[in-house]
Amino acid sequence: MSLFLLTFLSIYGAIHLYLFIKARAAFAPTIGASVAMALVLTVMVLAPIAVRLLDRHGMHLAGRYLAYLAYTWMGLLFFFFCLSLCLDLYNLSMRILALLPGSFTGSLVWKGRDSFIFIILGVLFLGGLSGYSAWQIRLERVVLPTMKLPASVEKITIAQISDVHLGPMVGERRLARIIRLLERVKPDLVVATGDLVDAQMDRLNNLAAMLAKVNPPLGKFAIAGNHEFYAGIHQSGLFLKAAGFNFLRNEGCNLKGLINLVGVDDPAGKRRYPKVSAVGKEEKILLADLDSKRFTLLLKHRPTVEKEAIGQFDLQLSGHTHGGQIFPFNLVTRIFYPRQSGLHRLEKGSALYVSRGTGTWGPPMRFLAPPEVTLIELKRGEN
Repeated sequence: MSLFLLTFLSIYGAIHLYLFIKARAAFAPTIGASVAMALVLTVMVLAPIAVRLLDRHGMHLAGRYLAYLAYTWMGLLFFFFCLSLCLDLYNLSMRILALLPGSFTGSLVWKGRDSFIFIILGVLFLGGLSGYSAWQIRLERVVLPTMKLPASVEKITIAQISDVHLGPMVGERRLARIIRLLERVKPDLVVATGDLVDAQMDRLNNLAAMLAKVNPPLGKFAIAGNHEFYAGIHQSGLFLKAAGFNFLRNEGCNLKGLINLVGVDDPAGKRRYPKVSAVGKEEKILLADLDSKRFTLLLKHRPTVEKEAIGQFDLQLSGHTHGGQIFPFNLVTRIFYPRQSGLHRLEKGSALYVSRGTGTWGPPMRFLAPPEVTLIELKRGEN
């Protein structure tokens, strides 16, 4: 059993145990009802693993239905844990204040069945709101003045999609919404900054055909995120090619003399699959080989910036964080990626833009982190 899987089962199982204890305290069920509840919760702990096994063994329909059940439950459980923990902290503070002479806060402690039902109602409300938010794809516009465009070019528009996670739960409906948005803004260039796919590749042909109809003047380019490696980097590459993307794997190019474009693999490939990741050049070498007089766009899945690369690129486009996807999970992701969404100015004229992602991973929900398609406008002018 991998360390990741063991960690996941331990944490996820502990949260289910927390729910079990809270439900028993609220309703005092019989032994038979407690055993039944424990069995159901154990099944839900293991359900995400079962989804992957069903998908891997070709049982796609069963995997899809189980995925909706398992990951919707995961999102609702996360809301329950957060709300219940807040109530626990509130009750603890009331009990501590009750120790003071003349304090009446002991009577303000709220527990029992009523508090549990109130939390469940809050969970259902937040779950519905987050499910709705996950479908509301926003168009985020970023304007960057630059003097590095050719004299004959006043503006270049770049559409960024990221972290779509095409797979059991993200399919034709969401992709159609994304494509309609791209067709409306008519970008010169489309880039996918990793995690476009998140499943076995043998059933995504219809999605590749949909993407292939998007034909911007400067083409479509994609890089490998961690999930391209998890799904199989060779299969992911075939899907991207069928979808009309140029797959940049640690390589750079010049787009018709207009801008430089560099794409690098996610480090997950090098760590987990060193044999299939030994392609192309290192990031700093790729950037050094390009004409610095042209605008240089760096595609990199994770929003990490190499110090020696600052000043060698003008704009880095990243994703991976999902903006936390479900608040307050962004407080956790911020520990690892302090720049987790939006535009960040760096030194030496470089900048970083981090997308909140265009799809969802895990729970089909987003709370205070709506999905986005980003339209970057490079305009001739002083930076």
